[in-house]
Amino acid sequence: MPRSDRLLRLLHAMRTMAGPLTAARLAEETGVSPRSLYRDIDALRSAGARIEGARGYGYRLLEDPALPPQMLDRDEIEVLALGLAEVRAWGDPALARAADSVLAKIAATLPDERERQLLHAIAQVFRPEPRYAAPLDLAPLRAACWQEQAVDIRYVDGDGAMSDRTILPLALFYTETCVTALSWCCLREDFRMFRTDRMADIRVNGTSFRPRRVPLLRDYLAQLQARHRARDDRGSNPASVTVN
Repeated sequence: MPRSDRLLRLLHAMRTMAGPLTAARLAEETGVSPRSLYRDIDALRSAGARIEGARGYGYRLLEDPALPPQMLDRDEIEVLALGLAEVRAWGDPALARAADSVLAKIAATLPDERERQLLHAIAQVFRPEPRYAAPLDLAPLRAACWQEQAVDIRYVDGDGAMSDRTILPLALFYTETCVTALSWCCLREDFRMFRTDRMADIRVNGTSFRPRRVPLLRDYLAQLQARHRARDDRGSNPASVTVN
């Protein structure tokens, strides 16, 4: 592994793990020997990183030169802490890990007082059960959205009928009750919403629909907004939408 990559990996470990961290623990996390770890600590300090600690005690990253300082007020810090706590409560392991990583990276750029406020925010989220209990890992579906690749799903509709569909996933919507994939359905040749908790299987088939995602999503959102306006004019619930 190139030394620059190794140093970035060490910085990430020190941002995301609770300190003080022993040299042995950091060496294990970054895959180097303790002797190399000591040299890497010295290199980071020479580059401007404020790392507290010494051999036999442990290390803690106080200031990270790789990230610019953030000027956030107390309310903005509460918003960050509350939003990231909500993401961790969704029940998606990949997004929970990402939320922890974001929290650690932002904390590393804050002055000491603001860092304490972020890590010990007064706004908390308590959910004894995950908010979204999707039976499948949604990481492939998110990746397909980003990579603009078609997905084969086995889907159970509201009447209990199962069908195999090929969809072009455009975006994921997180609502009060479920995560919904806004998609182009290749079977119906039209826009459709698919609840992820009704998906029995998700397989990315590798077929690219780039660069159609952005215009498709724009057209779908425009249709939804027009439908909501029409329902609002008729006095019906503008928030209701049809989901397969």
